[in-house]
Amino acid sequence: MININSESTPTELNGWKRDIKSRMKAGFILLDKHPGPTSHQLSAWARDLLNLDKLAHGGTLDPFASGVLPLLLGKAMKLTPLILKHEKTYIASLKLSSKSDIEELEKCINKLVGKIYNVPPEISAVKIQVRTRTIKKLKILDFDGINLLLEMDCEAGTYVRTLARDLGLFLDKKIILKELRRSKSGIFNEDMCISMSQLSDALWKLNELGDDSAMLKILNPIEELVKNFPRIIVKPSAHESIKNGAMIMIPAVSHISSKIKKGEHVVIQSNDGVVLAIAEAKLDSATITVKEKGSVAQPKHVFI
Repeated sequence: MININSESTPTELNGWKRDIKSRMKAGFILLDKHPGPTSHQLSAWARDLLNLDKLAHGGTLDPFASGVLPLLLGKAMKLTPLILKHEKTYIASLKLSSKSDIEELEKCINKLVGKIYNVPPEISAVKIQVRTRTIKKLKILDFDGINLLLEMDCEAGTYVRTLARDLGLFLDKKIILKELRRSKSGIFNEDMCISMSQLSDALWKLNELGDDSAMLKILNPIEELVKNFPRIIVKPSAHESIKNGAMIMIPAVSHISSKIKKGEHVVIQSNDGVVLAIAEAKLDSATITVKEKGSVAQPKHVFI
């Protein structure tokens, strides 16, 4: 019988028991990008430091911007498209061309909350075309009439330069984006990040002293990347077929999360909390619990 849990599956995801070798094959690093280099340059430096052939990053930041930049290693790179879709939080430092009052500013900012047109700026490498993005929140952190510090929660792929330009149009002023920091990407925030120098020091400690303690803190297991996904626990007898990408059938399932929706991504995990695969749900939770046979999910990315 399949057990269903109202909040999460009984066995929580737990990849922290993975050793360095395992995490290098399927793990990620949360880097605090500093202003200056591009996201691609930092990724290349980290790749060379780690002596890897490939390494992906989850969300480009402009050279002048700083903040949360996930770096994905090994099989975790398969999840790059999912990470790129993470909602983002930015802190933007803006300068108005002339003085404005707070009431007018608040009125104009409110016009930019919700679904807006967000055309990439001319300096962007992305093809310029009309598109929409959702701004969930715009909060004034500080304002002296000229200088504005703004926090924004937004959909992935939102161009803050464009939003600053549009705010200037509403205010009938020019607005310069002076500084930009990504303080959050999905479930990851800036407090979880490390610098390039910390990564370099941890690797030196590992390679020269044989001490992996610092790297074990820096190198996150893939389980942390998907810990908020709905989950399906499968029996050990199903592991080999999942390894080969076979459809997951109802008899192989022991527990499921309660809020699985047909068509969404779900984590397939073992009894001891290790991620086996990311799959597409073929049924919702309520249907799975009442059926005795049939398919439950199709693996899309296998990590076993």
